[in-house]
Amino acid sequence: MKIAIFGPNWVGDLVMATPALRAIRQRHPHAEITALVRPHLPPVLAGLTLVDRVISHPATGRLALPARLRAEERWARGLRSERFDLAVLLPNSLHSALWAWWGGARERVGFDGNGRGWLLTRPVARRPRNQPYPVLDEYLRLAEAAGCTPLGREMELACLPTEREEFELFWRQSRGGRAPQSGIVCLNPGGAFGAAKHWPSRHFAELARRLVTRLDREVLVLCGPAERETAREIVRLADHPRVGSLAEAPVSLGLTKAAVAACELLVTTDSGPRHFGAPLGKPVITLYGPTHQAWSETHYHRGVALQLAVDCGPCQKRVCPLGHHRCLEELSVDQVFAAATAALNPRSLPRVA
Repeated sequence: MKIAIFGPNWVGDLVMATPALRAIRQRHPHAEITALVRPHLPPVLAGLTLVDRVISHPATGRLALPARLRAEERWARGLRSERFDLAVLLPNSLHSALWAWWGGARERVGFDGNGRGWLLTRPVARRPRNQPYPVLDEYLRLAEAAGCTPLGREMELACLPTEREEFELFWRQSRGGRAPQSGIVCLNPGGAFGAAKHWPSRHFAELARRLVTRLDREVLVLCGPAERETAREIVRLADHPRVGSLAEAPVSLGLTKAAVAACELLVTTDSGPRHFGAPLGKPVITLYGPTHQAWSETHYHRGVALQLAVDCGPCQKRVCPLGHHRCLEELSVDQVFAAATAALNPRSLPRVA
């Protein structure tokens, strides 16, 4: 049997899809399972046994329409040559349903809606969009519709030996050849969703200073290619030799995974790398602003969520429509530092919720 799983479009969503992938693997242990994902996402699944192959979508977004259509036609022909028996569509997009249909998968399981129900052989009713619900659980619903039994919500992520070696080399080169003097705290300020998810850089910088001077930790600011300047700004504002960032490294998801695997604590916005902490067994403090916690709830027992109750939120907007960004501007460094202190010294302080 050959199974195609059309993966979500975002880093964190793909990590949250791993419980569904595990259920599919358990139901079909001898099937050839192929994950179809965006070009930057294969490292998320590297080292896992949940799928046998990972194939990247063609990067057609910047092509002119004729070239884009030709590229997608070639992609569809390639899928058709695979002769998949089952396709499970985790994204809600019309595009993914068209690809599964054009690709000739005999059975096509996915959520109904967006004009794509007729392309599916097993359409699954969507929940109302005005009621927040965990995306992780929605992926498990799709696995159930494909005849699989959920095996829990624990997410999976592997850190390859080569990725760990890459991080060790980066650390030595960026810190003058010295090993960490104490535990590492990773700060993740990024967020592809939009500027509204970002906790102010000056807050991150003050938090970094306190972690170094009061708790004797090393601090590493994570970043993707689009967040390099933000990471540099945080390091500049912190102004301490034990606060550094990935901004000058060849940033990759593999290096980010290895950094989280090496750290003692992850303090993060509600963005993709936030979800690296749970499967790697690290305590995670998530700073929520405009997004509703329920959408990305993973029930992780070492996770702490911090979110201010403001009368205008959570608004789910990419940019603050009122211009004040109170939900994160007013989330104080004191609150986050108290949560970090509790996470790093769980026996000496009460847990912050």
